[in-house]
Amino acid sequence: MVDTMALLHPFSRAARTPRAEPRLSTGFPADDEVLLDVPDDGLGAALVAAARGEHRPAADLLAATRRGADWEGRDRCVRRLAAFACSRAEWFEQWYAAAPNDPDARVVAAQLAVDRAWPSPARSELLREVSPLITAAARGDDRDPVPWRIALDHARGANAGHKYFEELWEAAVRRAPHHYGCHVAALDYLAAFWHGSHRECLDFADRAAQDAPEDSLVQGLPARAALAYLTDDCGPEVPRHRLDAAADRAIALSARFPAARPWPAELRNKLMYVLVRLERWDDAYAQLRLIGPYATSFPWERQSDDPLALFLKTRDDIRSAVVSSLPRHPRSERGGRARSGDH
Repeated sequence: MVDTMALLHPFSRAARTPRAEPRLSTGFPADDEVLLDVPDDGLGAALVAAARGEHRPAADLLAATRRGADWEGRDRCVRRLAAFACSRAEWFEQWYAAAPNDPDARVVAAQLAVDRAWPSPARSELLREVSPLITAAARGDDRDPVPWRIALDHARGANAGHKYFEELWEAAVRRAPHHYGCHVAALDYLAAFWHGSHRECLDFADRAAQDAPEDSLVQGLPARAALAYLTDDCGPEVPRHRLDAAADRAIALSARFPAARPWPAELRNKLMYVLVRLERWDDAYAQLRLIGPYATSFPWERQSDDPLALFLKTRDDIRSAVVSSLPRHPRSERGGRARSGDH
């Protein structure tokens, strides 16, 4: 991982500016009040119970997301519960043993199996062995797109061919045409399949956002594609105006959500990262106010093994940049891309 001092060019430039004036610091939480990856209340309670060895709150939470067809919330919960089970599995093993046909237990089991296989050098082989778990999860509730998002991630990790991936994608969007997790999985697959073809990835993200409702998380997909471009040093350049348009779309989406809440935090952290790379300091500062005390590992973990420290440093850099009136639209060597030194 890259040391926190080996920052991206705009971060480094901002770091050399004077510290922010006190008037700009007013209203921001202190460094020791900023928290990393804070769950929503319901998920937090389920995780606390799981730490005690109790699975019922997690089961009830996922059942509620399924009854209410809250597929975005369900996806977030499945990811976090599976991540917790990777290190503390007893509560989940008891749940799965007691209710192996429970569609909620099945989807966590599928996610957990993929998560465990992913870091291995033998990932492709291990992932092929967990296919039956994903199939079982997909049969749990035919409306649920989350098993199909897991299947899309699984296909990327297993180096599946394009035709097979398209079949999974069609099945996923039939269930939930604007499910953000499935779109991210597809974007990640395309980025790997067309390595360096960031224009094609941004085209896909733009089309998805144009077709999605204004309050859909898919509106933030172009910003995620822009982030991938800004942190990659391969492929032809993407025009600056396309990167700005992706950021503008995500800014409009962020404004639809309440300020200083955990669940929109990743959208806003990602957006702030993109805005800093584009040196749009005032817009990045506005996102800081909306973020409040909620930092997220993504995307800061891409540049540091201490994502919270990098978030805090970047927060200081933004405030310093606003005070010192750094150029808002810098000249760029590659159509707005700020080169990273870690690729």
